[in-house]
Amino acid sequence: MNRLFTNNKETLVHDAIDGILYSNKHNNLARLDVDPRIRIVTRSDWQQDKVAIISGGGSGHEPAHAGFIGKGMLTAAVCGDVFASPSVDAVLNAIVHVTGEKGCLVIVKNYTGDRLNFGLACEKAKKMGLNVEMVIVADDISIPDNLRPRGIAGTIFVHKVAGYFAEQGSDLSAVKEAAQAAIDGTASIGVALSSCSLIGEESSQRIAEGKAELGLGIHGEPGITTINMTSCSDVVAIMVKKLKATLSSSNTKIALMINNLGGVSPLEMSLITKDILESALKDNIQLILGPAAMMTAIDMKGFSISYLELNKRHSEALLAPVQTDAWIQPVELRQLQVIKKDKVSINVAFTASENAQVAEVISKITSTLLAAEKELNHLDSLVGDGDTGSTFAAGAAQIKAELQANNLPLNDIGALLNVISEQLSTAMGGSSGVLLSIFFSAAGNDYTKNRNLVSALQAGLKQMMEYGGAKQGDCTMIDAMYPAFEAWAKDGLVEAIEAARLGAESTTTMIEAKAGRSSYLNSDSLKGVKDPGSLAIERVFSVFKE
Repeated sequence: MNRLFTNNKETLVHDAIDGILYSNKHNNLARLDVDPRIRIVTRSDWQQDKVAIISGGGSGHEPAHAGFIGKGMLTAAVCGDVFASPSVDAVLNAIVHVTGEKGCLVIVKNYTGDRLNFGLACEKAKKMGLNVEMVIVADDISIPDNLRPRGIAGTIFVHKVAGYFAEQGSDLSAVKEAAQAAIDGTASIGVALSSCSLIGEESSQRIAEGKAELGLGIHGEPGITTINMTSCSDVVAIMVKKLKATLSSSNTKIALMINNLGGVSPLEMSLITKDILESALKDNIQLILGPAAMMTAIDMKGFSISYLELNKRHSEALLAPVQTDAWIQPVELRQLQVIKKDKVSINVAFTASENAQVAEVISKITSTLLAAEKELNHLDSLVGDGDTGSTFAAGAAQIKAELQANNLPLNDIGALLNVISEQLSTAMGGSSGVLLSIFFSAAGNDYTKNRNLVSALQAGLKQMMEYGGAKQGDCTMIDAMYPAFEAWAKDGLVEAIEAARLGAESTTTMIEAKAGRSSYLNSDSLKGVKDPGSLAIERVFSVFKE
């Protein structure tokens, strides 16, 4: 099954380029219309008055390379099919379009197709009298002693350095020298939990669950080794160790690029960033780029780490402003800013007191809820996640424990309601705990002011409904609470007991829940099932029958 958004495979790259042109924030890009099979993105503001910088290769690595076109970086990018080098003609047309008297530098990643096609295009351009040079980026250090290291995300450092010197007016020889120095000082390594999807092909997963491939290529090529995915920090440590071993010296300062290969969530990338910046490289890092998707492999679930060894020229080049969409302005590595403050909490000041009648009521209610745990869980398993009984039981157990420890203000109803609110907010999980904590808090505040228990409970329910968003008829515990409190206020407690029972029973005929987890279910799942929260309230009122 294809897991990618596509239309026509044949026009995918062309259409994607148009999407980039429509949306680029500097409005400085254009598509060069030469031939339907040639895709070239170029600066629309280019004057041929400086050394031109061209890069490119197969598509599927976006935002590379078109995202780095603009003043201060690339002049043009030549886009091949997905993971396929552009043709010689495409590269030649790009060179001819952008090259003026100052010449052109072509930056190529170290893949055979790119070397050959870009190289032949350069030779043809030279025959036409154009001043063209080429450099090859080979920053992948994952394969030891590899004579042909691949060019991966570190290529972007080279784009930035070369673009900077070209923008300063340097001649082609100086720009090439600066680019080669950046190449010599760059290293990268990547890791992934899954390879990338391929256009028009069934998705396959060769990387087993719990494993990661170290050093896989940006076209989905298998990695050099498979490692256990024990933790993010362990994987980062393996990568960092390999990178650190390639530094010129142990105290070399570097710019570090943290690159999302396409399929890693922002949450994970933030964790990855923390682990990298607190790793064995931390004393070497001076500048940070990312985390960001800068050179991807479509939707690969992985990331890469690249560094550029810094000198004065490299630092100036990386920090210089550009007019591109994808370049991430580097920031200095800094200490975490943590503001230490005392925890704010509102604890009800109370004095424990005795009241045998109140104690008996609390004991009966908590015991009833504890006894109903399994019944409530079973009901909830039919319409929710099966934990309503456990949630109410946890709150009941906490209040019962406080009662047995003689740690409740039983003779002060306002304070008691507020203490129950505090206890439930920590003992009960999920939304039920928060809702009931709101209920008891508001009820306690109202009772302290007005000294009327029923109106206090109604005030608590009003606030619970206000914050929770549910109302009577939404198939929640409110369907038992609301009529019970209404009946209590009007006709007394006996009528309230019956009203709670009838209210809970009414939820069995409600075929649409409008709040809580039940709101995600269809009517067939709800029909004939009593809402577990309303049943809990029914059970609470039933203790007053005795």
